[in-house]
Amino acid sequence: MASERAIEISQPGLATTVQDRGRIGYYDLGIPQGGALDQYSAELANALVGNRDGEALLECTYLGPVLRAHGSLEVAVTGAPVPVKVNGEERPQWTRLALADGDELSFGYIGGGSRYFLAFSGGIDVPAVLGSRSTYLLGALGGFQGRKLEPGDVVPIGAPASPPPGDTLAEEHRPVFGPQQQVRVMLGLYDHRLTERGLANLTEQEWTLTPVADRAGLRYDGPGVEWRERVQPFGAGSDPSNIVDAGYAVGSIQIPGGTQPIILHRDAVSGGGYAMVATVISADMDVVARAAPGTKTRFVPVDLDTALIARKDRAERLAAAISSLG
Repeated sequence: MASERAIEISQPGLATTVQDRGRIGYYDLGIPQGGALDQYSAELANALVGNRDGEALLECTYLGPVLRAHGSLEVAVTGAPVPVKVNGEERPQWTRLALADGDELSFGYIGGGSRYFLAFSGGIDVPAVLGSRSTYLLGALGGFQGRKLEPGDVVPIGAPASPPPGDTLAEEHRPVFGPQQQVRVMLGLYDHRLTERGLANLTEQEWTLTPVADRAGLRYDGPGVEWRERVQPFGAGSDPSNIVDAGYAVGSIQIPGGTQPIILHRDAVSGGGYAMVATVISADMDVVARAAPGTKTRFVPVDLDTALIARKDRAERLAAAISSLG
């Protein structure tokens, strides 16, 4: 029997999953933190419907779902620009919308970026696994039965929250989804393995996001890099980028074979045998998540102080955006 407040999935879209702030504290066991790739957009979706505690929501990739409301619901759609339709009539993003029992919510073609978010007042009411409702597909953990949504799924929605006075987020607080990005990185731990030309290519040339991009990592095409010659140590492979296994930080940049950098994102493995030449700062992980294939990207080296200031600035921007709703 369907929950009194729920959404029924008519069409699931390309890759629609339940996500939240993530599963923190298990990376040393090989379980990634997961969570919404664009945390800023996800937090604002929750704020628009009155969810202030990182409630679970839906993350939609490129092609969104078609769903039907069970009961009266309030929803907000944030993230990448996409036409939002209620019973076939277009409605705005970044605005709290009311759905009556039986209403159909659907989406057009995405107009930039790669992911958008659907938050329902009360949150997606699925069991928490290891402290999170986020879906980890590789481990079949969390979310709705540990998988992407499928036709016929009836996903329960929690008791409604108290919405803020404001129902629309001002343009000034919304993120940008453009064809070009600057992504700030901290060099290391293995940037010393690159030649001067290799490091210059990484930090001074332009890279293009390829279609090989998912929740685990995003691969870029560009000028390639050069590695310093050395006798590989025992236990490392023959590829010049190979090392003896080490732990990976979220946001680590690897360049297997010296050709295509890969940024490890929220569902990435926690260790392996490729050198990490740089790491995307935490404040810019949302920026990376907003890229679509073809996005032109430059990696800009910064120091630790700059990274910490950027993290503080991001938190303040998010707090200001939430406060603007009242």
